[in-house]
Amino acid sequence: MKKLINSPETVLAESLDGFAAAHADILVLGEERKFVRRKTLKPGKAALISGGGSGHEPLHAGFVGFGMLDAACPGQVFTSPTPDQMIAALAEVDTGGGALFIVKNYEGDRMNFDMAAELAGSEVLTVITDDDVAVETSTYSIGRRGVAGTMIVEKVVGAAAEAGMPLADLKVLGDRVNARTRSMGVALSSCTVPAAGTPTFTLGENEMEMGVGIHGEPGRRRVALEPAGQIAEEMIAAIAGDLGARGDALLLVNGFGGTPLMELYLMFNAAKAEAEKHGYRVARALVGNYVTSLEMAGCSLTLSLLDDETAGFWDAPVHTAGLRWGM
Repeated sequence: MKKLINSPETVLAESLDGFAAAHADILVLGEERKFVRRKTLKPGKAALISGGGSGHEPLHAGFVGFGMLDAACPGQVFTSPTPDQMIAALAEVDTGGGALFIVKNYEGDRMNFDMAAELAGSEVLTVITDDDVAVETSTYSIGRRGVAGTMIVEKVVGAAAEAGMPLADLKVLGDRVNARTRSMGVALSSCTVPAAGTPTFTLGENEMEMGVGIHGEPGRRRVALEPAGQIAEEMIAAIAGDLGARGDALLLVNGFGGTPLMELYLMFNAAKAEAEKHGYRVARALVGNYVTSLEMAGCSLTLSLLDDETAGFWDAPVHTAGLRWGM
């Protein structure tokens, strides 16, 4: 295992310290590193809190700031944060408008966020993201996995919260965005969890995992490596077949951490052409590493249907470590 670390035991703590120091103008690291919160809070605003296992950066801490999350709770690598982390974050960022938890559909995440919501001393609602079309049930989930579409929910709902939308309406909006968003991933290599020291799975030189999860969970099948155009064709067909509706859409090509931007833009070109064949107009686009899986090579494709309201919230100003425009 070759990684720029001091020891597997201190990876998360040292990474969080560096992250907080690098972005001290926009965020604060909570006591005992239980959470990251935005530096300047807005009184009366509904607070948005998310989190999950580390290793998916910039998700979630990288999306803390103006126009997105108010706090994010980092668990150990690929491990859910604990309820006390969410409760501590809530105590810091709830300024009177209640809180919305945005939670990926994994068993550990759901259980711990649910427990935190039950123990909270203020009003808490929850949006569950489950945009992955690859498999119905996976290693960590009952039902569909929440993957790259999660950051789209966080961006749209974050802009609405910044504009003053009340808590109950934010939940409705978040559920609607999630219901209109679908994703699928493909892996060309595995990733290595620092504490394990060995790859999570093994792929042959000319193999790929179609439908892989963001923790390296198995996908639909393992097949021979195909040209990018054929990969995009299969992934968009699966997304479109599940999404059903057509119209204006955001196309996100998300890298898993080990794929060059040159290849991600090539995949965007292929995916855009396939999306248009299925009746989508790619009205918004985003390409880059946003919901990663350590150093895994590969990418995911996401289509999220847009209307005037959601497109406006997507375009609204945002200033976070991992996403910023319009400021």
